Amino acid sequence: MDTDVTNAAPVAAETGKRASYRLRWIGLAVVMGADIMDLLDATIVNVAGPGIRDALGGNSTHLQWFSAAYTLAFAMFLITGARLGDILGRRRMFLMGVTAFTVTSALCGLAQSPEMLIGARGLQGLAAAMMVPQALGLIRDMFDESEVGAAFAVFGPSMGLAAVLGPILGGVVMDADLFGLGWRAVFMVNVPLGLFALAAGARVVPRPEPSTTTRRPGLDLVGVVLVTAAMMLLVYPLVQGREEGWPAWTFVCLAASLPVLALFAWYEVRTTRAGRDALVEVSLFANRAFTGALAVGLMMFASMIGLMLVLGVYLQIGLDWSATHAALALIPWSLGSTVGAGLAGAVLAAKYGRRVLHAGLVVGLLGVLGTAATITMHDGPVNTWILLPATAVAGFGFGLLMAPFFGIALAGVADHEVGSASGVLNAVQQLAGALGVALFGTLFFTHVEDNVPAAHTLDAVRGVFDDAFTVGALGSAAALAIAWGLAFLMPRFERPPGAEGAAGH
Repeated sequence: MDTDVTNAAPVAAETGKRASYRLRWIGLAVVMGADIMDLLDATIVNVAGPGIRDALGGNSTHLQWFSAAYTLAFAMFLITGARLGDILGRRRMFLMGVTAFTVTSALCGLAQSPEMLIGARGLQGLAAAMMVPQALGLIRDMFDESEVGAAFAVFGPSMGLAAVLGPILGGVVMDADLFGLGWRAVFMVNVPLGLFALAAGARVVPRPEPSTTTRRPGLDLVGVVLVTAAMMLLVYPLVQGREEGWPAWTFVCLAASLPVLALFAWYEVRTTRAGRDALVEVSLFANRAFTGALAVGLMMFASMIGLMLVLGVYLQIGLDWSATHAALALIPWSLGSTVGAGLAGAVLAAKYGRRVLHAGLVVGLLGVLGTAATITMHDGPVNTWILLPATAVAGFGFGLLMAPFFGIALAGVADHEVGSASGVLNAVQQLAGALGVALFGTLFFTHVEDNVPAAHTLDAVRGVFDDAFTVGALGSAAALAIAWGLAFLMPRFERPPGAEGAAGH
């Protein structure tokens, strides 16, 4: 089967515009399928984690690392993966990433200890960093200007729906015990999906049009090392410090992350001025609207992803619910998020712009506080029906703010900066997830471990877990409140239709 985009060259020559690739919608489905695999695996452990820990052994720090190892590795190498797509070709990197993701998913499913699973999850995050950044560029390659907006309109909501369905599927797969695999099915299900995506992608994802004029960019290895080191110095002590008793090295690492990040920024500026290829467009960081969007994204995604981990752990460990029961309790959240995103994307965002983002932050904050109040004030253990109103409100708020966020964040950048800006935004999203898991997970488990030994009845133990969830929820709400204030730095409206943009995960 011919998968070369040059088969549209005659049409392009006649019209003066690049024509769409003839198998574009099938190609879009393949690219979306691979990205959906990533999103499911990024969120599925929020519910499956407690069951995995029970089966493999380990402690609460291991449970945090089951999620953080993936998101941290993904964040550290996402920009590098995007740059390698420019150097080696997006199609090649996409297929290599799908292959690596399939293999590392099998490694996760075969893990025999918590440490082996954490290592495999880190490798899986690296594979995702090879695969995911290519999606947006491939979509732009396959569709012409008249259809690319419709393609992104399909791509964005599908990614959002996959993100909210991940925890639900994690619970169902855990308890279904598919083929007797138990928790391993959570990861093994990716193997046939990955093989199908690889076979289909090799046939329908187009080869790039040969270019004799465009110089391939180089890879900024020093920049890669510096940004990777800064992220590790920030996240590792936050997750590991509690188990180690917060020794001096944890605070030294946290303090060192800032000068290393500053060194990265200085080196990128110097590299750009010398006419060499930098890892990111340094002009982005002189743009107040874009840096404001990065700060909002950091707070917003840390709040969302960290809270999902805390809620999943609370329901299963604190209330002794099964994974499926916990997953069902998240359905109102997912439905609320879907309705909010659909309403914002179809009706509100284009008309009201940044005000929709502000409204979503307020509604989400109220939903988070409402969930905490419901758990704290209810006499006895809560159930799914009691949690439904508050979790549905929280989900609706998060859906409202997710739909317009990336479009508004990219509205203030120049056209030639959009690709780099998209990569930085996605990297910050993944870093925020790792930080949220580290920070709010640490708040939750610290409260539990400090207070459970003094609780001598089941009601007292449940009360400790209730309070621990409230502590985590208050941290999440504080992050949303900060994001609300920072959002005033962002542009008022999204990029106009037809402009290059990106959808985040």
